[in-house]
Amino acid sequence: MEARHDLQTINQDYPKPISAPPPPISKDIEVRRAMEASSKSSLFNLTRDDILYEDEWLMAVNKPKGIYCEAVLASAPRALLVAHSSNEYHLANRLDRDTSGVMLITKSHKVAAKLVKAFTEHKIRKSYIALSIGPSPNWSKITIRSGHGRSKHGAWRVYAALDVGRVLPGGSVVRDMETTFELVSVNGEKLEPSKEESMVVVEGEPEFGCNGNEDVVVVRAFPRSGRTHQIRLHCQYLGIPIRGDVKYHGVYVWRGRSLEGHELHAESLSLDHPVTGDPIVIRAPLPCWAAGDGSYNG
Repeated sequence: MEARHDLQTINQDYPKPISAPPPPISKDIEVRRAMEASSKSSLFNLTRDDILYEDEWLMAVNKPKGIYCEAVLASAPRALLVAHSSNEYHLANRLDRDTSGVMLITKSHKVAAKLVKAFTEHKIRKSYIALSIGPSPNWSKITIRSGHGRSKHGAWRVYAALDVGRVLPGGSVVRDMETTFELVSVNGEKLEPSKEESMVVVEGEPEFGCNGNEDVVVVRAFPRSGRTHQIRLHCQYLGIPIRGDVKYHGVYVWRGRSLEGHELHAESLSLDHPVTGDPIVIRAPLPCWAAGDGSYNG
């Protein structure tokens, strides 16, 4: 019986990922970036200028690029504007090491639980802005619906929407992933918002044309699910990988200079306050690269 079970496991019809795996060079670059971020994070101190919003229950901060979330959390008590005696500080949301922008820190277990539940139930609206390099898109607004998952010890990958719920090697399952993108600018030229929206349900390889150009494309992203590396993966699928995002095939050298990390910024969070119920919108100042002219700003 054991031999038959092993044979069944080997012959298991697992879903195949749609997006490409990380390029070989990404491993060395990611290790170097991680070491640099660890060094910077060990010296990091949150300042009051970094605080975007604060009351007696929570605070929102503008996390810098290249700093780990844990370093921001550890330094939060020293930067408080509103006096608080508790030591129950928690991260309500997390951002990737090189993603900057709005991060929420709660001041009690109870508030933390409420916000985690709100994020899980997709009751908090998030917007991001990203700078990508690739051919200019032929859409102005598009929604991508796909699967999301990774094999055991593998990288996160895009899967077909029909694969949602199927088991992957290692026992995890493909989960749903949906993001709406709006085109903001191409090569520094601002574009007017469009009411027309395309929908792409991922079934196989992307069909977006490639003209070979290396345009500077700025997009605004609205993730409707909260999967790991969601926006980065969907930008890769659209053929406009984020600049500096070597793991997902973004350029890591631009105009002769090496990039320190990917250019993705958590622009805003819209939510009902976990205690008062009042609607609040928290915005982080945009980084210089969001101007979309292709200039290098570290």
